[in-house]
Amino acid sequence: MATTYDLILTGGNVVNHDGEGLRDVGVKQGRISAIGDLGQASAGETIDCRGLHILPGVVDSQVHFREPGLEHKEDLETGSRAAVLGGVTAVFEMPNTNPLTTSEAALADKVRRASGRMHCDFAFWVGGTRDNAGDAGELERLPGAAGIKVFMGSSTGDLLVEDDEGVAAILRNTRRRAAFHSEDEFRLRERLGERIEGDPSSHPVWRDEIAALRCTERLVRIARKARARIHVLHISTAEEIAFLERHKDVATCEATPHHLTLAADDYARLGTLIQMNPPVRAARHRDGIWHGIQQGIVDVLGSDHAPHTLAEKAKSYPASPSGMTGVQTLVPIMLDHVNAGRLTLQRFVDLSSHGPHRIFGMARKGRIAAGYDADFTIVDLKRRETITNAQAGSKAGWTPYDGKEVTGWPVGTIVRGRRIMWEGEIVTSGQGRAVEFSEALVV
Repeated sequence: MATTYDLILTGGNVVNHDGEGLRDVGVKQGRISAIGDLGQASAGETIDCRGLHILPGVVDSQVHFREPGLEHKEDLETGSRAAVLGGVTAVFEMPNTNPLTTSEAALADKVRRASGRMHCDFAFWVGGTRDNAGDAGELERLPGAAGIKVFMGSSTGDLLVEDDEGVAAILRNTRRRAAFHSEDEFRLRERLGERIEGDPSSHPVWRDEIAALRCTERLVRIARKARARIHVLHISTAEEIAFLERHKDVATCEATPHHLTLAADDYARLGTLIQMNPPVRAARHRDGIWHGIQQGIVDVLGSDHAPHTLAEKAKSYPASPSGMTGVQTLVPIMLDHVNAGRLTLQRFVDLSSHGPHRIFGMARKGRIAAGYDADFTIVDLKRRETITNAQAGSKAGWTPYDGKEVTGWPVGTIVRGRRIMWEGEIVTSGQGRAVEFSEALVV
């Protein structure tokens, strides 16, 4: 008797832990039920994936969707719309909203706002502060919590724990992996005079590579003493890659598409549109981060999607805010790098799906395997497209990659067996749920 599935993906090149090959994937009740030749099976829905690659759902573990408090830039619905238009099936959203996500009540409010409204699945980082350090172990295990996030260097928002003892107080109470914005606030304050009015290319001079490396070195020392696990976000220097190679037992790290694609020469063309914290730097740092990708030192990709309006970005530096959109362009930008030979497709999958599953302990996500959520990013590796502002799902309505031609494009986004995006159109309304984490499920 033929087996019946809710959904079958047929004839696609499946890329997973088993390698890459032509296989069908059968889905029942939102989870993967079978992988292989399902030609004799039937399904409520069948999607022809011939000529396409079926990847595990891409996870973007660093986005800023600005809700609550800054909804004129972005909100949970529009940010997640941009995510699924770009092939992203789950996001981890950051705590520097208004109010800050630093309490059980603030986290629960975000989960309520997101549930059934966001187009992709989600988790929320909880901001670590001096005031909640003693509660970090409880906060990181709450439903919908991605873990604890600490800003050691000032950025958008009011979260800042710059001193060693403040960081240690948080890490002494964490059991899950805590994430860090690693720039030395003391050096940033000393170098404020390096900023040149009207010249965003002075941004990486002010927030220099020493500020990044010094903070990451401090952070690893503190983590070792506290016997804690840490995750260094948006690595921006070659020196940090070399340092973290020697400390992979306690520290994982993230690279962003903009630090892998842009360089200091691009300030002349793009100005404040590429003003980020930590900054886009000289090409040698971009090359150093690529070395980290190729040697396996970098564990995950994150977009650091941090939208501001064009009017805000048009302010004269340094009054202009740091941040750019990125969740929608993560997949096409990185697939373009795949096609250029800078990384393999399997390495991209490791960075965008397997890596987040491995280091954050997502339950049933990040792999194409029986029993896992049926989250898929379906891509056409050969498609040539031009990224434009008009495609933007983000409320901000712009991308620094406007006009950039790429090879490789997301065709479909499937979340828990539901086709959410297909060929650039949202085809199912938001039904996002909170991601579950294995360490938070253990009693």
